[in-house]
Amino acid sequence: METSEILRIQSYLREKFNTERLTLDMKSKKSDSIEVLVGGEFIGVIYKDEDEGETSYAFNMAILDIDLPPAN
Repeated sequence: METSEILRIQSYLREKFNTERLTLDMKSKKSDSIEVLVGGEFIGVIYKDEDEGETSYAFNMAILDIDLPPAN
């Protein structure tokens, strides 16, 4: 992904999630995905998909049960 594209996605996500702590790791060597971090902690990956002239981005976040707060 191009730097300008990554910055646009980052801006969009910061506005949607109302946080400046969200960053996209531009050091990734892959051209079709980028890591998402909150406060420096990895939380997921955004994948770029180009199909029939349209571009979309999919945000994938796995949540481990050990990271969840205890059940009441």
